Amino acid sequence: MADETWGQALRRLGSAQKGHARGAPAYSVYVNRRVGRVLAATAYVMGLTPNGVTAVSAVFTFTGIILLVAVPTAPWLGIVVALLLALGYAWDSADGQLARLQGGGTIAGEWLDHFVDAIKIATLHLAVLVGLFRFTDISAGWLLVPLGFSVVATVSFFGTLLNDLLKGARGVASSQARGGGTALRSLVLVPTDYGLLCLVFVLWGWPTLFLAVYALLGVACTAFLALAAVKWFREMRRIDAPVTAGGAS
Repeated sequence: MADETWGQALRRLGSAQKGHARGAPAYSVYVNRRVGRVLAATAYVMGLTPNGVTAVSAVFTFTGIILLVAVPTAPWLGIVVALLLALGYAWDSADGQLARLQGGGTIAGEWLDHFVDAIKIATLHLAVLVGLFRFTDISAGWLLVPLGFSVVATVSFFGTLLNDLLKGARGVASSQARGGGTALRSLVLVPTDYGLLCLVFVLWGWPTLFLAVYALLGVACTAFLALAAVKWFREMRRIDAPVTAGGAS
């Protein structure tokens, strides 16, 4: 158990928040991070480790994903899955915040966090595909939606990590380190927010309605990835420019 009270830990964490990434959407910044802060303070006074919090996040998230493929669609199931996914996301925010409370994280902890995220992103949309195939009578063509969404989500996750990796190798600050995202920018990016995707599963008991909203989010994420890919490539070109100029001199 920690020496600090829950309130003291919460206040200390609130004054030590790192800046959010410039591309961070609203739910993640204004809801999930704040819920994660409360969970991090709770985990701190309970004596949990950041890796333990990552494990708690994984339990919530993967329980929700398993339910999608194992239980027939129903209104109650959608509410349960949405809650489990949202809690998993909040605990995912809490592990890094807990690490800061405890004096800093580790490379192993960061690896574990990203590894669990990668499994989540690779399996969630495939679970939607399997659940729709098993428990609904929608036409086969609609199954291409979660399949395409899975590709977009995986590429977006990999692209974001690759950007930070390559920038770090050249000593360039990542978007998260720079911070500076505006409230308007965060609101515009809401359709790409994983937190919003979690909440959409409330509609799981009504497959046609769920698919309509889910497909719209998929289109928004696809458009964002297309625009982001162009921006990311231009950023890499700008980072390359001094090296190229130096080599030519």
